[in-house]
Amino acid sequence: MSAMTIFQWIIAALWLVFIAYWGISALSAKRNLGVTAWWRQSLLRVAIVVLIIAALRLAGAGPALHAMQAYQAHSPLLGGIGAALVLLGVGLAIFARVYLGRNWGMPMSRKAEPELVTGGPYAFVRHPIYTGIMLAMLGSAIGLTIIWVLPLVLFVPYFLYSARCEEELMREQFPEQYPDYMQRTKMIVPFVL
Repeated sequence: MSAMTIFQWIIAALWLVFIAYWGISALSAKRNLGVTAWWRQSLLRVAIVVLIIAALRLAGAGPALHAMQAYQAHSPLLGGIGAALVLLGVGLAIFARVYLGRNWGMPMSRKAEPELVTGGPYAFVRHPIYTGIMLAMLGSAIGLTIIWVLPLVLFVPYFLYSARCEEELMREQFPEQYPDYMQRTKMIVPFVL
């Protein structure tokens, strides 16, 4: 088994762990307030899973992609860097989700009995789950296939939009604490953005 094959398995396994954990942990979240259509939440989850699976499956599409993937397939360095970034990203997203506990919910949703969580990974960035997912997608593009750039390019604008909407909700729910928290932390990338 070549080194790249090992990294491909590691990256795929990390994404499967992420998907499984996310699905199972969603069952224990606090209930949403208001009427959010079940299909809207399900559609977002399905879209993320479909894009992840498509990026994993479409490894041989097109001659230009094939040439780039051939280069990636023969580079244990890129495979290792990519797997490390996926591990870091998935680990961060899961750690942030665990730290939120029952306060986690679908993007832009209001929770019953909300709590402002500012510790753990939230002490460094306000949206570490988004940071982790984007980092894992970047790692997949580096270590697995350039096709991972597609979900990365599609989801970065959505995550930024979602983060801004969530921050508006948080300002409404925590009008005194949240602006102070925003002053202490960055939105997505520690010390940068």
